[in-house]
Amino acid sequence: MDLMELIETRHSVRDYLPDPIPEEILNQILEAGRLAPSARNRQPWRFIVFTSNNDIKELSLRCGLIGLSNIFIRKAPCLIVACADTNYNVRINHQDYYLVDTAISVQQMVLTAWSYGIGSCWIAAFNEKTLKKYLQLPPTWRIVALLPLGYPAEKKTLYTQALSVFPHSKNRLPLNKIVTYYHKT
Repeated sequence: MDLMELIETRHSVRDYLPDPIPEEILNQILEAGRLAPSARNRQPWRFIVFTSNNDIKELSLRCGLIGLSNIFIRKAPCLIVACADTNYNVRINHQDYYLVDTAISVQQMVLTAWSYGIGSCWIAAFNEKTLKKYLQLPPTWRIVALLPLGYPAEKKTLYTQALSVFPHSKNRLPLNKIVTYYHKT
């Protein structure tokens, strides 16, 4: 599958098969994140990887969520907690870059996972303070995203069936609605 096909077919997956992700594939996914570009090559990302079902379930109970996203986190055979160490931040004109840098890294992992047929779903709905305490993270670390990974299940859980009542679509706005070409005269 070429890059554009990966981008076009990738979608959020919330139902996973229990099959573990082979270590060599997981390492390729993490390597894709490691190779991401960052401001001044500071590489602020740090990844905490969970592959134990019990550990993933325990973390899902401590996410500080309102009982939604943690339901499908529990079913994933792998969970990556994507963090940024602010000691490696670049700050220019009052703008911090560690969040953008780490997001780029996570998206590279998302696309690499999909190239192996592994689904994922960006999760930003969590209580960072609660999770940082549970994971005993250094004070300079920020949690940017939770990334459950797993082979997509065809059968939908009650949770994802309930989500289907909300309007959602893979449709994207056309380029002419989001792009403006600037021509200085």
